[in-house]
Amino acid sequence: MTSTALRAPGRSFFTLLTAVAAAAALTACGGDKGEKASQTAAKVNKEEITVHQINFVLQRQPGLKPEQAEAASKQVLERLIDQELAVQKAQEQKLDRDPRVVQQIEAAKREIIARAYVERVGESVAKPTNEEIAKYYAEKPALFKERRIYSLQEIQIEAKPEQFETITNKLKAAKSLSEFVEFLKANDIRFAGNQAVRAAEQLPLNSLDAIAQLKDGESRVMTTPAGLTVLVLNGSRSQPVDEAAARPAIEAFLLNQRKAEAVQKDIKALRDSSNIEYVGKFVGGPGAAASAAAAAPAPVVAPAPAASGLDAATISKGMGLK
Repeated sequence: MTSTALRAPGRSFFTLLTAVAAAAALTACGGDKGEKASQTAAKVNKEEITVHQINFVLQRQPGLKPEQAEAASKQVLERLIDQELAVQKAQEQKLDRDPRVVQQIEAAKREIIARAYVERVGESVAKPTNEEIAKYYAEKPALFKERRIYSLQEIQIEAKPEQFETITNKLKAAKSLSEFVEFLKANDIRFAGNQAVRAAEQLPLNSLDAIAQLKDGESRVMTTPAGLTVLVLNGSRSQPVDEAAARPAIEAFLLNQRKAEAVQKDIKALRDSSNIEYVGKFVGGPGAAASAAAAAPAPVVAPAPAASGLDAATISKGMGLK
């Protein structure tokens, strides 16, 4: 078996979170006189639950179709009633003053405000041009024009860096995957294996070109935080995607990438212009490294062509072989 070592891509420093409205706003219908109905959906003791609260929850449910909104709104209302009852009872027991609860509320508040700022920074980013989209398509043939569906055998190996060379050499010398697995067992090297069928866009982008060059039976080795991952190509089939089909996903991917870069640049500028002092046991810690990581470009994840059934939400979360 032949093998070439590759480094597995790192994780993004910052992932942009974008709220997508997934349901049509509910409209209130009046009586024969055309009077506007109340925005109150229910009263729980002395407190009201409004249509606006229901709509807010619906907007956070991606994939909800307009025709499902009415039924979904009734289910949401029941959950909000249960929630309101729990809140009222908690307040009665003064749980809202519990230090742990107060701390969680403040943490959630900070996260929401920080996310709003991140989204505001992202709003200033320009959308990619048609030329930039076409250029990306042309530069990534393994993703589009020469896209393939891969049948892969994956072996995740727990190993220390000093073991990497020995394991890699044994993989090269092994006449079969079974022989390599027996070597791992004989040397008490922990591993886990599985088989998977993955489209090109579901593979680590930094390794895709190398994987695309594999022939049946050949393998690639990638380093991971826990050790090594061995990918063996069992077979593949061609499934190209034309530029028109790929365009929406490429546009979303490039836009999200620009937003992430803009946020990283902005955070770095804020760090550089602020007085940050580490105290106590945190003095001399990884603060400088964290600042450098904030300035580093985010690792790239492949956009999913529309024909594959993967959308911009999948791109935002990142894709890799599991």
